[in-house]
Amino acid sequence: MNRTERLWTKDFIIISAMNFFLTLVVFLLIVMISGYATSTFNASTSQAGLISSIFIVGVLLGRLFIGRYIEKIGYRKILFLGLILYTLSSALYFIQIGIPFLILTRVIHGMMLGIAVTATTTIVALIIPGSRKGEGIGYFSLSTIIATAVGPFLGILLAQHTSYYFIFFGCFVLGIASMVIALFAKIPKPAGTANPGKESFSFKNFIEPAALPISIVMLVLGFCYSSVLTYINFYAIELDLVNAASFFFITYSAAILISRPFSGRLLDIKNANYVMYPTILLFAAGLFILSNTHSGFFLILSSIIIGFGYGNIQSCCQAISIKSVPPEKVGLSTATFSIFLDIGLGFGPYILGLFISIISYSRLYGLLSVVVLLTIALYYVLYGRHIKKSYQILAKNISNSHIEQ
Repeated sequence: MNRTERLWTKDFIIISAMNFFLTLVVFLLIVMISGYATSTFNASTSQAGLISSIFIVGVLLGRLFIGRYIEKIGYRKILFLGLILYTLSSALYFIQIGIPFLILTRVIHGMMLGIAVTATTTIVALIIPGSRKGEGIGYFSLSTIIATAVGPFLGILLAQHTSYYFIFFGCFVLGIASMVIALFAKIPKPAGTANPGKESFSFKNFIEPAALPISIVMLVLGFCYSSVLTYINFYAIELDLVNAASFFFITYSAAILISRPFSGRLLDIKNANYVMYPTILLFAAGLFILSNTHSGFFLILSSIIIGFGYGNIQSCCQAISIKSVPPEKVGLSTATFSIFLDIGLGFGPYILGLFISIISYSRLYGLLSVVVLLTIALYYVLYGRHIKKSYQILAKNISNSHIEQ
């Protein structure tokens, strides 16, 4: 690995900061929008849940659309289009017409986020030196990890001590802040269009085939992790461990902050198998401990192990999806990976919720630990056994990138 290539450039820091602001708004709103819908519009529990989760549908629509056109329109234009529309759509929360309009607002806001985040992820993937892709993606994704810890904390705190209008105004300001700092970033130009000929409606226009194998693996693992995101608080109430649960995602994030630099570097020095197999095992172990938790100590221990496991799986899989394609397909590959991850995280809670009425939370986490273990075989079949061929493609892509520069 060429350590002389700079990673922490001004552009890398700016794009990471933008990603933090965008993600912060998402997770800030997630924890309080259900309460807002209930208190303002007397929404039922199911309606409140729909208002919270419908956001993911908008994100998927945004990613599907922009993945096809991002190279053709240009990264800079797409980035600012997404940021402007994302900020404007956040202002729709101030309009109190009723539940249907709030649902529409969530879908639109999600679509604009899908466009903006796909653009930032694509841009940062091109900014990072080819020899430090794994390490760079690992550091970049820390901006998301920190936002997932800070966002819910701020959302709960602000909902208790301020008005909803103040929260919506804060989200609007963060959108403006993202646009302002984006002005100071040097956005790379597309390397070229993969299909410059006649336009046609094709599967390849929306999904990058080379990114499918690792994206399918990520869908399954994201599906399993959605149980932690959605039901950990309910499980903690059942176990009378609410106080310990309040630290769950803090220790989870701390574990990622500690391990992410090492896992990313290992990915670049060795290959993805050296990271994926251990982290999948750790994720399964964390879920197993969680399923057998009866004290605050083991609840926190499970969060740390899940952080070492799933927390590094996501960045590793994202780096794999980027490494699998030439520069001109990074945008579509990024969108493909994100779509499958969003499907797993977004629809997982609904599907798993059907099982909770039949089995307990404890048994659900135990069952999911087995599913994660079986994912090792899925990863091996889809990607792990082809690792040498994949890295030959990566070396060719890096070589072509240097030649073009």
